[in-house]
Parts: sequence; structure tokens; C-alpha cells
Amino acid sequence: MGIDLTSRPTRKKPIVCMHCMLEKRVLRADRLEQWTEFDQFELALQRPGPWIAGIDFPFGQSRKFIENIGWPSTWPEYVAHAGSLGREGFRDALDSYRRERSFGDKEHRRATDIAASSISPQKLYGVPVGLMFLEGAPRLLQSGVAIPVLCMGDPARIVVEAYPGILARHIVGRDGYKNDSVRKQTEKQYQVRGSLLDRILGGEIEARYGLQVEAPRSLAEDPSADQLDALLCAVQAAWAFTMREHGYGAPRDTDPLEGWIADPNLCQTTGR
Repeated sequence: MGIDLTSRPTRKKPIVCMHCMLEKRVLRADRLEQWTEFDQFELALQRPGPWIAGIDFPFGQSRKFIENIGWPSTWPEYVAHAGSLGREGFRDALDSYRRERSFGDKEHRRATDIAASSISPQKLYGVPVGLMFLEGAPRLLQSGVAIPVLCMGDPARIVVEAYPGILARHIVGRDGYKNDSVRKQTEKQYQVRGSLLDRILGGEIEARYGLQVEAPRSLAEDPSADQLDALLCAVQAAWAFTMREHGYGAPRDTDPLEGWIADPNLCQTTGR
């Protein structure tokens, strides 16, 4: 499964799940699910395995933040603590932390965020990945899934952190391919989505990810690219599965407090 998470699912902006089948080295898109409530996401995590899912949100916070703020020193413990704060309490904790720190040292990135050029998982505004962490990580913990490096769990239900942006940049650079705002959706973005999908289906990722992909070209028509991103998350999950004998592709120096993004580009960056 490839899952594009949102911090507040609605009919207009649901959680999107792309179900795929991996046969040998061919990943075939099967069907889409769209969940307007977190209850549906929770039920999906409880489905009997074997399966592996790549989910697009930061599973952890930076070690610097966790140690400075004084939260528990293991991933399960600090995730449970964050979840116990609730949405308002979590916001207050992060806002208070930022107020006490100097400019340029308010929001920290994990090692994997630096390698992937992704934003801090403390971010509450713009792209609120901090809220995605709050809504996603405690649900993963409660579900009993296994998360390589971070958490023991059911070995038939494996979850890895995905980030479709790094896969997309590998293909089309930093050309924008999506926008949630209707007013900011452009023909150029549509063309980039089409090029991105065509090049993936044409085999351009096979050398790096070791996979061939089969999926409908209609995925490029969604201007928010949530459906396309869900496919990219599934690609990253499938690659991690092919690396299951090698820690699901986690770099050797992965911090068990922070976690990691499942992508071969990051393995190369960190010198696996």
C-alpha cells in the first residue's frame, strides 16, 4: 500500500491509499481507496497481513528536539506522550519551544530530512507536517504494526516512512507537479505530472529502485497529485520490501529515535 496522509481528512481532501501487487520485480497498481475519517485509516492498519505500506508523513522528531524538550527517550514512549497531549497541547508545546529559542534554531530536522531536503517535522504552518506526525505516529503505535528501526510489532504488517517528493525530484527535478489550491493549479503542473508518470511507467526508475511499474495514466489527471503520490509511496514501500534482508533499506547509521525515509537515493546519500 502507498498512503498519502493528511492531518485533517475530509471529502475534499481524503487520505488516499493505492493498493498494489508486487510480483517478482513488477509493481502493479490495483485499486484506490479514499478515507474521509481517521477511523478508516486505523481499520486499514489492522487488516491481516502479509503486507507492507509506505506512508507519507514524518514518523519521528529530531533527536535534538526530543532531548531539548525533555520528552521520553525512546520512539514508542515519546510518540505516546505526544499523542496524550492532544492537538491543542501538542501545538502549545511546539509553540512554547520555538519562543524560547533564537532565530534559526527553532525547528530542527532529522538526519533523514536533511538528506531528503524535507522540512522539519515540527512544522505546524504551511505544510503542517507536525500535525501529520501527531495524527499518524500514535495511530501506528496503537495499531501494533512493525516499523523497521523504530518499533517491534506484527512482522506480517510492515510500515515504512515514504516521501514521494524525493522520488519525483529524481525524475523531474524540482518542477512543481501539484497544488491543493484550485487557483494555483496550472497546465504546466499537469504536463510535469504526465511526464513524471510516463517516465516511471517507461522504466526510468528500474535501475535505481529495481522495479518496473504498471499503473493507469489517469493518475496524472488529479491536480492535487494525491493519487500519484500514493503510487510513489507504494513504489518506496515495494523497494523497502526488496531490501528486507538488509534492514528494509535503512541506512546503517539510522537514529532509532528519529527514523528514516525509505528510498534508495537516501541510502546512497548516507553511504549505506
